[in-house]
Amino acid sequence: MTTEAASPRVPGTPCWVSLMVHGMSTTQAFYSALFGWEFRPGPQQLGPYVRALLAGREVAGIGVLPPERHLPLAWTPYLASDDADAATERIRACGGTVGVGPLDADRAGRMALASDPQGAVFGVWQGHTMKGTAVVGEPGALVWNELVTREAAEACTFYEHVFGFETEAGPGPDRLTLCLKGRPMASIQGVGDALPRERGPHWTTYFAVSDAEAAARRVTELGGQVVGRPQDSSHGRLAVVTDPEGAEFRVIQR
Repeated sequence: MTTEAASPRVPGTPCWVSLMVHGMSTTQAFYSALFGWEFRPGPQQLGPYVRALLAGREVAGIGVLPPERHLPLAWTPYLASDDADAATERIRACGGTVGVGPLDADRAGRMALASDPQGAVFGVWQGHTMKGTAVVGEPGALVWNELVTREAAEACTFYEHVFGFETEAGPGPDRLTLCLKGRPMASIQGVGDALPRERGPHWTTYFAVSDAEAAARRVTELGGQVVGRPQDSSHGRLAVVTDPEGAEFRVIQR
């Protein structure tokens, strides 16, 4: 798992993570108490939006879903691009769908929201004044992203063609690691018929914590849920949790 924010961002690097919710104030309170985040206003092109800061450094974004949108709530990774318009053309050419953009996010950068051919949603970020996460791997910050899909190899082809990833076999069955210039950037896990029908293929976000057991307890105290109790993995001790609105993520003690 990568532990530092790459700068400059090689195209394809997971560089940001964002969540769209119904209740901004309650969501801010949850993540502030869990991770120690503070917030400041961000670009408002898609509605109210704030950037989360950890010790003054930008780590994530939270926006508000329009009332008429009833979508599953999920953390969405953004992959770096030096040309968001060209990236969206490749996405379409490779069978993906572009749902939003490309559009300018004030002077911070240019973005798009898309989905791969299997339906997993991700973002594209061409940074200008804001390149993305200022810190990765510290407690309270993004540490890893994993695509959960039906078949890893089928999904991998899309990301290789669009973003230029190289692929390595990962630990365990039907698991692949996406690399850039030899550095692991994200993983793809094929789960076959075990794929949750209500979610379909989706990206999963991992946040670092200093104590997975304590973080899981804190989640429940703050109104979230523990979906998967803390357990050891090849990268550290992790738990699968949700926030009070049901957005799932993982906390990992490395």
